[in-house]
Amino acid sequence: MNAARFSLRALRREWRSGEVRALFAAVLIAVAAITSVGFFADRIEGALRLQAGELLAADLRVVSPTVPPANWFNAARQDGLRTAETLSFPSVVVAGDRTHLAAVKAVGPAYPLRGRLQTARRPFGPTRVAAAGPGKGSVWVDPQLFRDLRLRLGDEVQVGAASVRVTRVLAYEPDRGGDLFSVAPRLMMNLADVPATRLVQPGSRVRYALLVAGAPRAVARFRSWLKPRLDATQHLEDLSDARPQLRTAIERGRHFLGLAALVAVLVAGVAIAISARRYAARHLDNAAVLRCLGAGQGWLTRTYLLQVLWIAVGGGVAGTLLGFGAQSVLAALLGGVVGGDLPPPGWLPALAGLSAGLVALCGFALPPLLRIRRVPPLRVLRRDLGPLPAGAVSVYGSGLAAVTALAVWQAGELRLALMFLGGAAVTVLALGGCAWLLVRALSGLRRRVGVAWRFGLANIVRRAGTSAVQVLGFGLGVMALVLLTLVRTDLLSDWRHSLPPDAPNQFAINIQTAQLPAVRDLFRSARRTPPRFYPMVRGRLAAVNGRPVDPSTYSDPRARHLVERDFNLSWAERPQAGNRVVAGHWWPAAGAGIHEFSVEAGIARRLGIHVGDRLTYRVAGETVDGTVTSLRSVQWDSFHPNFFVVAPPGLLQGYPTTWICSFHLAARDKDFINTLVRSFPNVTVIDVEALMSQVRRIMDRVSLAVQYVFLFTLGAGLVVLYSAVQATQHERLHEGAVLRTLGAGRRQLLLGLIGEFVTLGLLAGLLGALGANVVGYFLAEHVLDLPLKIHPLWWLAGMLAGGIGVGLAGIVGARHVLRQSPLQTLRRI
Repeated sequence: MNAARFSLRALRREWRSGEVRALFAAVLIAVAAITSVGFFADRIEGALRLQAGELLAADLRVVSPTVPPANWFNAARQDGLRTAETLSFPSVVVAGDRTHLAAVKAVGPAYPLRGRLQTARRPFGPTRVAAAGPGKGSVWVDPQLFRDLRLRLGDEVQVGAASVRVTRVLAYEPDRGGDLFSVAPRLMMNLADVPATRLVQPGSRVRYALLVAGAPRAVARFRSWLKPRLDATQHLEDLSDARPQLRTAIERGRHFLGLAALVAVLVAGVAIAISARRYAARHLDNAAVLRCLGAGQGWLTRTYLLQVLWIAVGGGVAGTLLGFGAQSVLAALLGGVVGGDLPPPGWLPALAGLSAGLVALCGFALPPLLRIRRVPPLRVLRRDLGPLPAGAVSVYGSGLAAVTALAVWQAGELRLALMFLGGAAVTVLALGGCAWLLVRALSGLRRRVGVAWRFGLANIVRRAGTSAVQVLGFGLGVMALVLLTLVRTDLLSDWRHSLPPDAPNQFAINIQTAQLPAVRDLFRSARRTPPRFYPMVRGRLAAVNGRPVDPSTYSDPRARHLVERDFNLSWAERPQAGNRVVAGHWWPAAGAGIHEFSVEAGIARRLGIHVGDRLTYRVAGETVDGTVTSLRSVQWDSFHPNFFVVAPPGLLQGYPTTWICSFHLAARDKDFINTLVRSFPNVTVIDVEALMSQVRRIMDRVSLAVQYVFLFTLGAGLVVLYSAVQATQHERLHEGAVLRTLGAGRRQLLLGLIGEFVTLGLLAGLLGALGANVVGYFLAEHVLDLPLKIHPLWWLAGMLAGGIGVGLAGIVGARHVLRQSPLQTLRRI
């Protein structure tokens, strides 16, 4: 008979068996977990690009001190891209007899390409979205400039030689978020009014910007076309230049989702392994009969491989459809982050999901199935079987390699995937060893319990190997449940609480050293705790290890942009909250004035700086040298002042210094800002509440999405429980028949099964709680950089969940043992 036709007929006949249903369900869950995140990630990628693009008001921005050539605009438009242009320069604004330095920004009619402008009729009043920038002859000013010049709507101000009318208060400007430390308040005007100001002349300090937005591939093509045409004074800014606070929130969200799906795949793999092992063992006799009837090893191999293929295709297609439906829920949860419609997903996630299902099924199911082709025809008379064929070792190796590749793809980075797989392997081995020891330890309890419990414990000890596998399978299922609870109640809560409601939402910059006591007194007089003030010194990186820094030697545009501008340097006695030394050592408490630097790890990696390098900065016309003695990880999403480079106290003191602080201000207390800027006109206050709202929105939505994705892990854990129960169904039927024949009643059998499964559940719950703690610790400390609080209730909850859940699942799964007639069972032997 044709192997394909026979495999389909046999699979259809075997569908009622628990192993085939468990294999199908495990593949379905694994594929659904992968494709739901894949479809969603495909859709959200553009949305997150828009979200980050709002900080540039575009997808790509070209900054130049001269007018961008007209052919740049034409090239972008020919590729279907939208363009806009801006012009920025400092200027003194005059209102009557009052003057104020302002950061003037002239915008074209298409600005902004990403994000939305928001205006108000009074400082810090209710806002509304503006469709475009100010019209010709009108300007918008930010609250500080509005207050400092004592303006009213309709007043005229002088910008250069032009007289323009103030029509709105500028409440929110998308790309201002990427220029947090600009020292002058904003005045926005129409680009057509710039010539009338007569301020832009040859040699003027101006900054032109070409903004581009459109399809990602078109933006990438334009970037590739434009990059070789830029000179040393021009540079590109893309989404990698977005605020690190937002990038951190987005990256953490991606890690959460990827790991949640990966956990579901691995737990589903355990269910596949258990079910395939039982499926192969149950078909040894069938294979022996087929060998007696003339079936060769090749025919048997093709038959069972085809059965695996049909299960993979069926489960994969069903899982893909389920994943497509599930991603719509994810899109509903996270799509609102960008405030717009998400694009439809592509077909690649479906292909990746189907491949993942096939890889998972082959990697976990092929080794036991390959034993079938080696079964001798003599097994019809003798029930022995040789060891696993040598070829299965290579199958295990290829399966492990395939699963590793799948993990790397799903996690998004090699280090994270290897860390996760290594942790999973260590966890499985440790749990397996513990399960074996616990099962063996039950032998001494058999004589100290009643008859029913003695029967249950005897079943566990008699099948020590199988029982250890069951405890491991149950333990992984319980671990998934406990880990789900842990993620929901602790890790995600800690992540959200890392940006609490009272997190700083105002930055005050440009505070002079002599003003510090008076500023502190102003806070106290307003019954506010004075914030911590941080020194800030402007300096440009001039040399690394004595070699002058040349921006043209950096291929990374972000790195080139960093070395082309001044850094905000600071000094501190010890690392501030949210900073952690990850390499090297911090200077001693008595190290004032020593020539050392601490560099943020991310910028060090981007610029190729290592511990031991000597950096030279040019500050106020002088050079300052120091050795890099530590690298720090920085919690950028804390919204506290943070710095790329920090020095010991004394090294930078004496250079021109301003101070910066951050503090929280409720909406009802916004008048405090007016008091602060009236008392200290040179101080600039920047409201970052809008940016914080974006980050909070991402955190909340991703938290819900992760909990949703972890439901697949919960389903995989339940399939593991089901598979482990089905794995010993055949033995239980025979044991139940023999005991019923010898006079045991159904009640005794039921109590024995309860004792067996509750004991297995308690052991599994203990192991699951242990595994959840270990995995949760490494997930918190090494992946998400969050603290983890260990709760003793986790252990109790794990054991109760295991005892009750596995007990109920075991009784439900083994109810056929109680219903089966002893005579019917014995006739099959």
